[in-house]
Amino acid sequence: VADALFRDVHWATLRVLQANGCDVIVPPNQACCGAIHYHSSQEEVARTLADQNVSAFADLDVDAVVVNVAGCGAMLKEYGHAWPENGRNVRTQLAEKVRDVNEFLDELGWVAPLGRLPLQVTYHDACHLAHAQGIREAPRRLLERIPGLRIVPLDESDTCCGAAGSYNLTQTEMADRLARRKLQNILRTGARTVVSANAGCTLQILRQATLEGIRLRVVHPVQLLQESLEAAQQ
Repeated sequence: VADALFRDVHWATLRVLQANGCDVIVPPNQACCGAIHYHSSQEEVARTLADQNVSAFADLDVDAVVVNVAGCGAMLKEYGHAWPENGRNVRTQLAEKVRDVNEFLDELGWVAPLGRLPLQVTYHDACHLAHAQGIREAPRRLLERIPGLRIVPLDESDTCCGAAGSYNLTQTEMADRLARRKLQNILRTGARTVVSANAGCTLQILRQATLEGIRLRVVHPVQLLQESLEAAQQ
């Protein structure tokens, strides 16, 4: 999903990592993380995808495997637990290196100069980042580094937006209720830029805004960081 619809997030991730001194390797034979399949009880398909990813990263001497979609990161971190039989050790070795890009940059320590972005934004906690991975403050700390950026607190920021993997396809009524509730909370902030670290959340929030005729921008934290990097160079 992310590679098809949000390739600009990938490019922003690459540039932000490089700006902070990282050498980035993108294995060409990596596959889907398998989360959608796993959550849909297609465990054999998910395991095949997991093993393909293990193989893709096996020979790389890297410090971290950085992921910019919360749902994918949560799945990759569970590789060692999802299938306890043969192959668990190599899956665990990969899982232990996985870091969400917000988590990684926060741990690494930001060094690149940032320029002013006079924006008012609000931050939505993606379930697969806040609940599944326990990452809440790292993206906020990164955003707070951007000069001129004002973060307006979002009521029920860690309440699900209704995407939840394929939940919005299988449980449409409840998913729509959650989306409407999320959008109402967003509108109350007065911000028209929403920051989210998960592709599914971005699609869900944008869809609801479009249905209600509301112009809303939904971006990943790395996109704002990239914009701030560019502002510093002007």
